[in-house]
Amino acid sequence: MTTTTAIRTAPLPEDMRVLLADYPRDDWSEHPNFKRATEQWLGAHAMFRRLSALVRSDVETYLDKNHDAAGYAARLGHFGNLLVANLHGHHHWEDRSYFPELAAADPRFEAGLEVLEQDHAALDGILDTFTRQANRMIKLVQLDEAAAREEAAMVHQGAAQIETLLTRHLGDEEDLAVPIILHHKLRG
Repeated sequence: MTTTTAIRTAPLPEDMRVLLADYPRDDWSEHPNFKRATEQWLGAHAMFRRLSALVRSDVETYLDKNHDAAGYAARLGHFGNLLVANLHGHHHWEDRSYFPELAAADPRFEAGLEVLEQDHAALDGILDTFTRQANRMIKLVQLDEAAAREEAAMVHQGAAQIETLLTRHLGDEEDLAVPIILHHKLRG
């Protein structure tokens, strides 16, 4: 069964990115209010980008018959789980700790928060479907490799959706949050 989730492709509205003009992305790491906590948060985002690209490229390699089924299943189990579990934990922490702090500091964050939370809800659905498909594919490797290859096509669709959503979402999240952090001297 194919599940297609609408992925937001439009950037955050300009009124939600107003501080970005004063705090451009290229200057963040040199800003005196750029602290280790912000660097670590951005590092987690970079890891999610790398993991999602790896999970997608691994399934493409398998579908192109350049990876054996058992080896691919082991990599999918490991890296797919890392991606899903860490995204869930990261978003839970953002929703419970990070986002309330930013919203309390600046009402402009509150307006963007609704958009980001819609992304989180869409991502939860995509991750759930991806997890089911990946688990099914891993089981099928032992039972019927032809069926496993068919299921891998569905895993590829899910991995591509994850990567597409993360590309938009993480960039928007950073463009909204980091200027507020720098402006209000947060996370020090």
